[in-house]
Amino acid sequence: MATLTFQRATWCLQISRTSRTFAVSFTTALPHRGEFRKLPSDATNPLRSNRHDSSRARSSRHSSARTAFTSTRVHQAQQAGEAAATAAAAAPAAPAATPARPRYANYAPKPPSVTAGTAGTTSQPATSSQPPTDPLPDLTNGFDDTPVVLDEGSRQVDWARSFHGLSTAAFSKEAASALLQPIPADDIEIKPDGIIYLPEIKYRRILNRAFGPGGWGLAPRGETIVTAKAVTREYALLALGRLVSLARGEQEYFSPDGIPTSAEGCKSNALMRCCKDLGVASELWDPRFIRKFMREHGKELFVEHAVTKKRKKIWMRKDDEVRYPFKETKGYGM
Repeated sequence: MATLTFQRATWCLQISRTSRTFAVSFTTALPHRGEFRKLPSDATNPLRSNRHDSSRARSSRHSSARTAFTSTRVHQAQQAGEAAATAAAAAPAAPAATPARPRYANYAPKPPSVTAGTAGTTSQPATSSQPPTDPLPDLTNGFDDTPVVLDEGSRQVDWARSFHGLSTAAFSKEAASALLQPIPADDIEIKPDGIIYLPEIKYRRILNRAFGPGGWGLAPRGETIVTAKAVTREYALLALGRLVSLARGEQEYFSPDGIPTSAEGCKSNALMRCCKDLGVASELWDPRFIRKFMREHGKELFVEHAVTKKRKKIWMRKDDEVRYPFKETKGYGM
């Protein structure tokens, strides 16, 4: 403990730095008024002698009492300061501050709490009996749809690997007639870039006429592959219990939310490619038929977007009309 002391003629100031206390003590007695009176200088004068002795005794008693009181206060302050310093030295060091966790990290919603109906009770959190649900899978990493592999001794054909019935016999004349029938011109559509196509639903109608509903089907030959912009998968076309054709379908997507729809479009694209082996709508891949059809049923024109005012050239059927948001215009810069 460090103590600073300032002394003057009649008082003493002590300041403790550790206990942050101070004390003032008066070391001399205040002068009595009787001492300054002009009394006879005779020492034998009883009046002067008695008064001088009594005033000196009273001053001595007062000084002793004040000094004892001040010393007690200073001693108590010193003891308190020493006790505080000892406790601070014996206290364990404060643990290091842990870094702040990021806000909303690993956020998990809390179950709603159930409040008791009677007064004086506290609400307790509700315990859910349902198991926690797994997060939704990220479809951009692909589908977990690998075909089931059957045992070697199974009586059922494993269409994920088997080529059972491929090219064993021709179909009946009725089925072949339905498959090879020419496509009516009214069923063929034209894309804006000038490519002609047959809607996928019409391929299914042709297969239903040839084999009957339930007489044909598509079996996946592998898992679905999702790339950065497209979905692809291989399928096998089965008809009357036989493998007919294999093809890989593909379909583009523009956002992860459209991946399931693209997977369905991939299946339809594979069906269209498998039907080529059966001769269904084979004229759509014939260049001479394409040029003749476009000359007789197609037209090329300029259109303008109603919102952006951008113009471009498109193809469409002659019996079709320009639909919103496009409108027909004369051309670039006109």
